[in-house]
Amino acid sequence: MSALPIATPKQTSGWLLAELRGRRLELAVTGAAGLIAAAASVVPVTALGRLVDLVRDGAAPSALLPIALVVVVAAVIGGIATGATTTLVSRLGERMLAALREQTVGVALRLPATVLDRAGRGDLLSRVGADVAAIGTAAAEVLPTVISAVLLAALSVTAMFGLDWRLGLAGLASLPLYLAALRWYLPRSAPVYARERTAIADRSQLLMESLQGVRTVHAYRLEQRHLTGIDGASARARDLSIGVFTLFTRFVGRINRAELVGLATILVAGFWFVRSGWVTVGETAATAVLFHRLFNPVGMILFTFDEIQEAGAGLARLVGVGTLPVAPAGTVRLDKADLTLSNVRFAYDERVPVLRDINLRVAPGERVALVGSTGAGKTTVASIAAGILRPRCGTASAGGTPVDELAPGIVAIISQETHVFAGPLIEDLRLARPHAPAELVRSALATVGALVWASALPDGLHTPVGEGGHPLTAAQCQQLALARLVLLDPAVAILDEATAEAGSAGARALEESALAATRGRTTLLVAHRLTQAASADRIVVLEHGAVLEEGTHDELVAAGGRYAELWQAWQSRS
Repeated sequence: MSALPIATPKQTSGWLLAELRGRRLELAVTGAAGLIAAAASVVPVTALGRLVDLVRDGAAPSALLPIALVVVVAAVIGGIATGATTTLVSRLGERMLAALREQTVGVALRLPATVLDRAGRGDLLSRVGADVAAIGTAAAEVLPTVISAVLLAALSVTAMFGLDWRLGLAGLASLPLYLAALRWYLPRSAPVYARERTAIADRSQLLMESLQGVRTVHAYRLEQRHLTGIDGASARARDLSIGVFTLFTRFVGRINRAELVGLATILVAGFWFVRSGWVTVGETAATAVLFHRLFNPVGMILFTFDEIQEAGAGLARLVGVGTLPVAPAGTVRLDKADLTLSNVRFAYDERVPVLRDINLRVAPGERVALVGSTGAGKTTVASIAAGILRPRCGTASAGGTPVDELAPGIVAIISQETHVFAGPLIEDLRLARPHAPAELVRSALATVGALVWASALPDGLHTPVGEGGHPLTAAQCQQLALARLVLLDPAVAILDEATAEAGSAGARALEESALAATRGRTTLLVAHRLTQAASADRIVVLEHGAVLEEGTHDELVAAGGRYAELWQAWQSRS
């Protein structure tokens, strides 16, 4: 299985910088609020140093009032600015995440189906699910804390040097130890975080496959095998999480040693500086408090590295989806068009060709049926004609325009597997034509013979259907898909075994629905039931990825070839 790409650090930082450049004003306001909050937090500490010196000098009590006033004002301003910073940072992060999430889903929906099949939909779901959640947590909770901590640390160090440069240098004695701890931790933890996100994606893939295929799992008694696989994937994710935590606890020990060395250096150096008359006791005390107050912001920055690394790994996975090449949406519009496949070759695997030099033309308004044994390549032809798959060689075009350059809605395909979206029935139909009037929706249902049962639902066309809604039969689901086709009114319609799920009882009615929905349209029909093929204007027989014969039903039966054999076998079963 080939996973979806993961962005490089350069690509990830490039996306981040581009987003920030597009939000300069918002970024500037957020930064200003953060600076005010950090400055307001530093002011009381420097005032404390001044207070110590005043007390030692025997100042009058009235001299303390200005300092108290400064502390109160700074506390009020700091509280307001801190709240504003948290709100602004969260909003900025969530907006950027929303843009990235929409970009990721937009790319995924335009990807060729083969790309998702090779990568596994669980990988994509984990990116727009678990990875988005990790980034969202970082944006809402971690990022405001980190930004505030960085600004506070920068202003605190500046204030230490402002009190006395010698005390500032003493405070920097711990910097090499902080850097050494980071140099030890980052190269070891970043790869583990990346592997952890991949392990979570693998676990999601196994869970999704097991749940989607639960009936098959039960039928073949494969429950234990699937549970074993899920247990193994969960264990890998768990072990990686434990490994990251082990690294982190060792990292914390190195940070604590750096804090001890820094504070001890300030106190010892300050003692000698005071005795030498270079600094005052108040300046030394303020510097020690400023450094001690750095424990929290520095700790916040360093102790949230696990969330930051996790979010960074998730961000790289989301940005990676955006690096996939996606063909631009077409703009060419057509009312009537032929459908042509010229010298089309295709293979899912280079070693196993599926289609060999397919040449096929469906004239405007003509109805052509594709028949053949299982594995002949019928669905592949239909997918290429619809633009879902891209041929390795050759072209698929409608009205002389490649299908991938056509505007949406010119070519429409209905497959055997029809999804009913959760919500009112009328809104499910309006997917094909948003804001379509109710009368137009009723007309489309009437065209395919579905209006009677749709009107008889508990709330009529407003009855909730899909997951958690009113259950529909397989034939009713197919009729909804055909009604969407009528509403969409495409120039070219492709039906890929669109009546296969109806069963024998409802097959004839559904075939009539399909005939009514495609009447007058250029139609390519993958025929599951040969009665559908018999009513087509022309029949194309595929075998082993090549056109074996073509003609009308009567011509092919009279020819006594492969189609005649299929027809005879069909009649004997019927």
